[in-house]
Amino acid sequence: MDFFSSDKIVEPQKGDLLISEPYLPDPNFDRTVVFLCEHDENGTFGFVLNKAANIALSELVDEVGDYPGKVFMGGPVEKDTLHFIHREPKLIESSREVVKGVYWGGDFNKLTEMTNTRAIQTEDVRFFIGYSGWASGQLMDEMRAKSWIVLKNTTPEMIFDWDNQDLWKACLQTMGGKFRLISNYPKDPRLN
Repeated sequence: MDFFSSDKIVEPQKGDLLISEPYLPDPNFDRTVVFLCEHDENGTFGFVLNKAANIALSELVDEVGDYPGKVFMGGPVEKDTLHFIHREPKLIESSREVVKGVYWGGDFNKLTEMTNTRAIQTEDVRFFIGYSGWASGQLMDEMRAKSWIVLKNTTPEMIFDWDNQDLWKACLQTMGGKFRLISNYPKDPRLN
């Protein structure tokens, strides 16, 4: 049974979560949740929220000392870059608000100072190696191919507080109905 066959295509917007279809063949996006920071006529940009990197932040940035914050694989594009999102607008200048309470980027020098003094808590900032990007029209082509499910009304709690290992399943369950069923699909249907 194809749960997606009669679905209307939902155009994603800045601030939405993209949830990968259960059997998306691209290993970069296997059961991932992508937070969209930009989506317009020029293309789409975001970060995978639920793929932890096996590296400490201090191995990437000397200035952070022993700050225990996690690093995530933001996506397959420009894996030699480091990005961050946070929920501390008063502490980090020149950030862009993506959705209410969630900010992208800002003054990195101020951020490293805050990590060293513990003025920002690990649960209030996320670091990403690389990002996920789509050229103009590319994401909509993937939407028509039923590669992604869009979750609207993203909250800071979904991004910063929900367990990243279960985020894919939790997002689908939040949507209810057929999406709750999809959340229980086995990773490998041959083992069912």
